[in-house]
Amino acid sequence: MPAASIASTMDETTPLENMLAQMERAQEYAQVDPGIFERLKYPERTLKVTLPVRMDDGSVEVFTGYRCQFDSARGPYKGGIRYHPSVTMEEVTALAGWMTWKTALVDLPYGGAKGGVICEVKEMSTDELRRMTRRYTEGIRRMIGPHMDVPAPDMNTNPEVMAWIMDTYSMYEGYSIPQVVTGKPLSLGGTPGRVEATGRGVAMITRKVFDYLEEDLHEATIAIQGFGNVGNWAARLLVEMGANVVAVSDVTGARYDPDGLDLGSLLAFSEGGGTMEGYPDAEFISNEALLELDVDVLIPAAVADVITTDNVDDVRASVIVEAANGPTTTSADDALIERDVPVVPDILANAGGVIVSYLEWVQNTQEYSWTLSQVNADLERRLTGSFDEVVDAYHRHETPDLRTAAYTIALRRVATAHELRGLFP
Repeated sequence: MPAASIASTMDETTPLENMLAQMERAQEYAQVDPGIFERLKYPERTLKVTLPVRMDDGSVEVFTGYRCQFDSARGPYKGGIRYHPSVTMEEVTALAGWMTWKTALVDLPYGGAKGGVICEVKEMSTDELRRMTRRYTEGIRRMIGPHMDVPAPDMNTNPEVMAWIMDTYSMYEGYSIPQVVTGKPLSLGGTPGRVEATGRGVAMITRKVFDYLEEDLHEATIAIQGFGNVGNWAARLLVEMGANVVAVSDVTGARYDPDGLDLGSLLAFSEGGGTMEGYPDAEFISNEALLELDVDVLIPAAVADVITTDNVDDVRASVIVEAANGPTTTSADDALIERDVPVVPDILANAGGVIVSYLEWVQNTQEYSWTLSQVNADLERRLTGSFDEVVDAYHRHETPDLRTAAYTIALRRVATAHELRGLFP
């Protein structure tokens, strides 16, 4: 069955099914050797670990963690670690696959991986999180390493968590190895610009797509679903570029002002521990309503599968920039293609984080640090160059959308590496 037919028969899919459908659609244009393409559908290995942790009250709670290494043909595995109740082996596998295509698309010498622990961070103390992190690190320690698999922050993890992972790994090795993770605190070998890198990349790509469409970003209306690290920084930087952020949200709901939110006030309120539900200075709407606002740009920056067949007909944004991983289902993609709504895919739009992680890893390996301006300049060069490559592939191969063009590039790069290396043994 042709890839387009496979996609059209799918309704709502899991993230892994979604990723595989995206690969199938791109294969029509990439024309990767069938044997190699079959290999690309499967992770190389996935580890499940059991994590008994002493809680503050003296009890022992057993957590479950995963690390999936999807593909290493182009270099060491690279991918974040997330802490969330919804973590599953299938989700981690999909995310590891997306990391593989992302690193290939922006032409980094990496493969793709992802890790996660099933937990509710909000219900745990710092000491409990530290103990769990150290136990998780011990569990995956034989899989990771500065030239094997380099973790990074993801949902509900941060530089402090990366410091715990680095320390645990280093204690077993007997000396400090900062390059075993990226996204670390600056004083432990982190790089300036890493915290805001993904959000900065989203802002850069939004400006770039407006240039491509020959539209003016100044005063463009933007709605952002998700006001965590990525959505927060994307909002700040887009406002600096002259755009008008009219809506943002968190798990409690969204705040909307058609004339533009007072971002400074909102940031101060959020950083003080406030939620959108408690913020008083704009209209309160649901997360679902935010997705359906009549805006120039919609940026889903929260979780997967938020634009689906159930709501795609009500999505009125002129452009969608995917800051989250897998926010649009395959069937919703079909509807957006029919309506000629440009969607900048996640593997391009949110690649700023892995690009700056790569720059951090290079600095650690060389034992040399760069300035913030150097990091940001390199980020912009790599990210905007990748956007231009995707647009070129979109026109040259006459793909149905930018996502398929991006996957065509990524699949070919990974497949070429497999072809050159051969099949072992």
